Amino acid sequence: MASEREQWASGAGFVLATIGSAVGLGNIWRFSYVAGESGGGSFLVIYLAAVVLVGLPIVIGEMAIGRRGRGDAVAGFGNRGPDARWRYAGWIGIIGCFFILSFYSVIAGWAIKYFVGAATGALWQHAGDGYGGYFQRFIGNAGEPVGWQLAALGLTMFIVAGGVRKGIEAANRILMPLLALTVVGLAVYVATLPGAADGWRFLFVPDWSKLAEGRVYVAAIGQAFFSLGIGMAVFITYSAYMDEKTRIPRSAVAIAAGDTMFAVVAGLAIFPAVFAFGMSPAAGPELAFITLPHICLKMPGGIFIGILFFGLLVAAAVTSMVSLLEVPVASVVHRTRLGRRAAVALLSTGVFVVGIPSALSFGTLADVTIAGLGILDAIDRVVSSYLLPFGGLLVCLYAGWHWREREALDATGLAGSGFAGRMWRILIRYVAPAMILLILLDTAGTF
Repeated sequence: MASEREQWASGAGFVLATIGSAVGLGNIWRFSYVAGESGGGSFLVIYLAAVVLVGLPIVIGEMAIGRRGRGDAVAGFGNRGPDARWRYAGWIGIIGCFFILSFYSVIAGWAIKYFVGAATGALWQHAGDGYGGYFQRFIGNAGEPVGWQLAALGLTMFIVAGGVRKGIEAANRILMPLLALTVVGLAVYVATLPGAADGWRFLFVPDWSKLAEGRVYVAAIGQAFFSLGIGMAVFITYSAYMDEKTRIPRSAVAIAAGDTMFAVVAGLAIFPAVFAFGMSPAAGPELAFITLPHICLKMPGGIFIGILFFGLLVAAAVTSMVSLLEVPVASVVHRTRLGRRAAVALLSTGVFVVGIPSALSFGTLADVTIAGLGILDAIDRVVSSYLLPFGGLLVCLYAGWHWREREALDATGLAGSGFAGRMWRILIRYVAPAMILLILLDTAGTF
């Protein structure tokens, strides 16, 4: 049934691909506006703690599940014998990736639209109209968002159809260094702007009084969860292509550190510019598409900076979309007679069709609401706030409680590590599940 399993060409290629899966719009667009709304430095302190105490243990657990299963997300949890009931945990991740990709591709399409507009000059011609109006007219258009969504999916299909080594790994070997150089270059340039130091202080100097606000904890933990991509079965799927020589703990630390550093440096590329030109760091989701174009027009060389920034958004979005598509593709290839290219075409078509209502949710379908939310926001809320945290919780229960201690430590490569192994067991069994339950309870309106 399944074709011969592919493998990463090297451990470095695996790490780059998995960092690429984690680094996305969540690190640039979402991190900046969530941090801006949640107090900057206070948020950052809790966010870093959440990455270490919640994100890293689950990443290690997912990687161990994937390498042991040597298949898709369902096979990782086991679909035969005593483990058969756990297969639904794998399906949660697969279904979650499909629906996340359906609306994520819409937002990625926005980024491509802005990049093309910045590069051709079309974006800057609308400065007199105000970018708030420009953005609203674009997302409210009956067909344009759908076309850009299709463009984003087309790029993703091309990469995933190439396979693990020649497609995903090869693309990340090019895109990840470019992403790193671009975001560092932007941060260095923005640091030279007058008043940029206020942005640094906002991000790095905590307002300790905000640590008494529960919403800051929930926002930081949720961002760590979303940014790393926990519960999406991406680490399970990618780790199935990993060889036995790759050390899981070291790779997991590199992935978590790389993803976190990228988010922080992206903040350094955004907040100093926001403060330098008197803008609000709490501008919300429109920070990237309304506030920053205004800023670009005010700074020296701003048009070139705008091209780099939106190019950065596109590249980050594509690396994440690749992993979101690979999860269901791997499952179809593993469980049917379809080849990779056919699976990519079939699933991408499904994602595109399902994503059309999200693309139209600010225009033609703006009056259609689900529980008071627009279509895109409603799907995002259900998947990101319920389905994925629940999937992450199941990873904790499986790796922390279902596996016996010796089995768990052997699978993760922590056997014989002493303190590190004991600490991972404590975090995966108690701390991470407690934090995930906090997110779920907050989302349900319990607090």
